[in-house]
Order: sequence, then C-alpha cells, then structure tokens
Amino acid sequence: MNRFSIQEHIDSIYDGYPAGERKPVIGITANYDAQSSKLAEGYYKQVKVAGGTPLIIPPLSDRCTLMSTLDHIDGLLLSGGADINPLYCGEEPSPFLHGINAERDLPELLITRLAFNRQLPILGICRGIQTLAIALGGKVAQDIESEKGKVNSEKGIKHSQDADRSEPTHSVSVANGSTLFNIYNDFGPFIPTYDDRYPGTLPVNSFHHQAVIDPGPHFRIAATAPDGVIEAIESCEMKPIVGVQWHPECMDEDGLPLFRWLVYEARQYRKTQQVHDHVLTLDTHCDTPMFFPQNINFARRDDRILVDLHKMTEGRLDATIMVAYLPQPKMGETFSSKVSFPVKGPKEYADLIFDKIGEIVEHYDDYLALARTPGDLYENKRHGRKSIMLGIENGLALGGQLQNVSHFAERGVVYITLCHNGDNDLCDSCRGSNVHGGVSRFGEQVIREMNRLGLMVDLSHAGDKSFFDALEISKTPIVCTHSSCRALCDHPRNLTDEQMRRLAQAGGVMQVTLYNGFLRKDGKATILDAIDHLEHAIKVMGIDHVGLGTDFDGDGGVPGLANASELTLFTYQLLQRSYSERDIQKIWGGNFLRVMGQVQRMKE
Repeated sequence: MNRFSIQEHIDSIYDGYPAGERKPVIGITANYDAQSSKLAEGYYKQVKVAGGTPLIIPPLSDRCTLMSTLDHIDGLLLSGGADINPLYCGEEPSPFLHGINAERDLPELLITRLAFNRQLPILGICRGIQTLAIALGGKVAQDIESEKGKVNSEKGIKHSQDADRSEPTHSVSVANGSTLFNIYNDFGPFIPTYDDRYPGTLPVNSFHHQAVIDPGPHFRIAATAPDGVIEAIESCEMKPIVGVQWHPECMDEDGLPLFRWLVYEARQYRKTQQVHDHVLTLDTHCDTPMFFPQNINFARRDDRILVDLHKMTEGRLDATIMVAYLPQPKMGETFSSKVSFPVKGPKEYADLIFDKIGEIVEHYDDYLALARTPGDLYENKRHGRKSIMLGIENGLALGGQLQNVSHFAERGVVYITLCHNGDNDLCDSCRGSNVHGGVSRFGEQVIREMNRLGLMVDLSHAGDKSFFDALEISKTPIVCTHSSCRALCDHPRNLTDEQMRRLAQAGGVMQVTLYNGFLRKDGKATILDAIDHLEHAIKVMGIDHVGLGTDFDGDGGVPGLANASELTLFTYQLLQRSYSERDIQKIWGGNFLRVMGQVQRMKE
C-alpha cells in the first residue's frame, strides 16, 4: 500500500468493515494547559491495544455535553494531571499544595459522579484516583510528605521518581482477593512476588505528591505502599470501578491488565445496555409512595428515596408497582396512630397515597404514565415513558368492606397483598398470632372477589397456613411480589421449597426481594446473595416462575442493588451467568406479566 494514497487507506477501511462487534468506546478525560486540551499518548494507545476505541473528553461542564458524552461511551478513564482545588473537599489550601487545574476540576468531578450513577466502568489514574475519592465522599492529602499524621513516615519512600516513566521504582502490596488482584491475574501475568514474605507485591512507577487518605463510603483500599500511602481503591459495592495512584499507561505490557479490564467491563456494560433496549423491566414491589406526602420531588435525584425518575432512568427500569403500604395496628392501637397524616381510616389513607401518585404522574406526563395492563407497559416503553402500576400492601385497606375491592379495582390497583406484619381480618401473617388458623371467611370472600375483578392475590407476608389456604381458594394464579427462599435464609417471610413448588404448579410466580434479613441470617447481604436466591428459586420452580420485587424504600436494597439506579447490575450478573435474553426478559417481569394478563383475562 502506498502510505500517501488516501484512497487506498479508505479502501482498506471499507474492506474490513463491518468486522465483528463494535469496539467499546472509552472516554478519556483530557488535560488542560496553555489554552489547549491535550492528552499523553500512553492513555489512548493502551486503550487501543486493549481492544477499545479511545475518545478524548474535553473539560466542559455544561449539562448537554456531559449527558451526551455519557450516552455515547461504554467506560470512563480519568487521566492524571495537576492537583484538585481543595475547596471541593471543604478545605483551605495547604502551603504545600502544588498547582491546581481549575479548567478540569468541575467537569471531571461532575462526569465522575454521573458515570457512577449510571454504573459505567471507571478507571482512575493518579489524579484520577483522587478525583474518584473527592467526587464520592473521600479525602485526599494535599501533600503526603507534610501530613505525617496521615501516613506511616517511618518507612517513608519517594513517591515522585526521577527514572524513566516506564521504570518501576517502588512496590505496592495488593490485597488478596481484591478486584485489583484479580485484574492482574485475569488480564495479565500473575502479580509478581519478590519472596514469600511479600505475597501480592506489584512493582509500579510513581509521580505524585498527593494521595487518597480516606476512600470514602463507596470504596475500599486495594493496595498500599510500604509507608502506608494508599496506592489503589476499588468499589465496595460490586461496581466496576478501580483507581490507582501509579501510571500504567507508561508501563507498556506491564500496565496493560488495567486497560484490558476496563475494555472488558465496558464491553459488558454495552451488552447490558443493549439487553435493556430490548426487554421490558418491571420491579413488582416498591414502597416509595409512603414518602410522597413529605413533598418529595420525584423528578429530581432525591437522596431521601431509592426510586425516582432519574434513578429509574439510570437503572433502565421501565416500570414499577408502587404500593400503598398500610402498617398493621397492634391490639389496642388505632390505625390513625400508625400514620403521620390525618385520615379517617385505612381506605382513605390508601386513596391519599394513590392521589399523590396520580398528581406526580400528571405533573410529569412527558416522562411518566400510569398503567393497568401489560399492554399499557409495552405501549409506554415504546413512547419513552416510565410506567407506574398501583398495588396495595395489606388488605387492611379494604376497611372490612367487600365492596372496596371493586373501589380499588376501579382505581387501577393490580394486586393486593393480603396482610403485612400482623394478622388482619383477611388472614394470618407470618408474624402474627394465628388468629384465624389461615385465611378467614372474610378473606375467602375477598380472594373470590379479587378473582372476579381481575386483581392478583399477593401472598408475601402471609403465614404458611394462609398461603396454602389461598392457593386452594383462588381460581387464578397467586403471586408473591417480594419474597425470597427459606432454604437459603431461614425466615418466616421467605417461602419453603414446598411452597415454591406448589406456587409454580398453580401457575404463580415468586419475586426475589432485597431485604438484607431475608437474604442472609448473618452478615451483610449483597447482590450476589440476591442472585443465589434467584437461582435457587429457578432450580426449584423453573425459569417461568421467578422475578424481582426489590422492596425499595421498604427497607429493601443491598450493595450492588442499593437503589433503582443500580438495577442494570442485576442484568449484568445474569449475563455473566450466561442467561439468554429470552430468560432475562422472563425474570425481568415477563413471568409476572404473564400471570397478570391471565388474571385480568379471567375476570367476569
């Protein structure tokens, strides 16, 4: 080929296009100096060698640029450079602070936080690790040599080398079992060790005088230098985020594992997003409406709630069933003493909640819509709107009046959870006193009326006898909108294997929930525990009878699935386990909507 012939180069490009899948796009934050946005060649060359497409991101902080950039990248690389203005940490500048780069600070802090909210894979390098910490609640030493109390100076080492940038000049100890440890073993040679006394030792280069001193609530320490300086942090919430203090872009083959990991995770991110383009995602139980009377702004990213319009968008959640939750009064208590709003009784309280939901949907009708049927959900997704369905948690809402089943059916309620934490006039709860010995006579009438009107019967919270009674009474399949597996976590709120088998035989579904105490008896549950419960349910019931009901804002939420913005990580885990897109659709609401459609078609 003539190297100076443009046409020959064009022909060679078209000859190989299209060739396989699109390479993941890695956005790299650019440095800024002398009115120029620029980037050291190591960053984009390492991304290319690792199999990605590098895209340089200029330091701009306007909303349109940031959001459009995030829409078109699959991973984010935060590059090195000057210090960050300490005012962003609420600190005044130390006399030892070096030069800051005001042009970069705000754009990078913003894009880091926004990428974090979208679960984008992120790799931070040198300044980049500090950007991660500052953007997400951590702390950075303005000068590690002058802040002796924050590092172990007895074993002090030089952190700014004079050697060639490709030459390692000190070592770091990498935590065994950490993401960083696994990166160097999965995407490169095993982490080098100098002798048996220092397992997990990695030689690195070093060009910094600042370092993270507190990784903040979202990260854990992954590597340290011999003097205790933090050299790497990583997500403690099962997110693909790693920050390192050294410069792997200068280390050629020795630095490639980090870039290979970033490109791999970016590819998985893109696959996850493509699945969400195709499937309809439904969370079958959400308690957020209990906060609506407190003037929650559903259109903002509100830290007081786990589900709002922005979190639903970030987590690619198409629809959620929002319930009117009614606390069960104990003996001698009145219902009005259990709620903070003046209402005459349970029915009026449920109506108040549904009125608030209606007001929110009407106010933001460009983005939200109510739905009553599976068809409504698919139609709303086609038009780019999120859907809200209505449910009732606790049949106490009926106020003991059978005609109120019809009232709530007309309001658009799709299911009623028969009870909550305490026996009511319909049935005994799993946390009750066995008042009725199962489903009461009134409860039997309610179930038959729900069958007649096309409302699903939800048995989450029901006692074991109530569960089996309801299965016998109902002419339509039963659902458990937010329950997990008793075989993995022995709690009366969870279903036994026998209950799960009987539920599946009757055509029903069980939706795994995210409350820590229903996933693990001891310790802190994570997304991996939720997946374990899901896979146990699939083993017992089959793939056609499972789903997800988060119980967000009703104490549901675990690391990796802490709020609605993280729900793409659920899909990511399913893809990692080789579930097909068809099965993912079943889990993400397809099974539940099949039952809903069947129940609604059988109404008289």
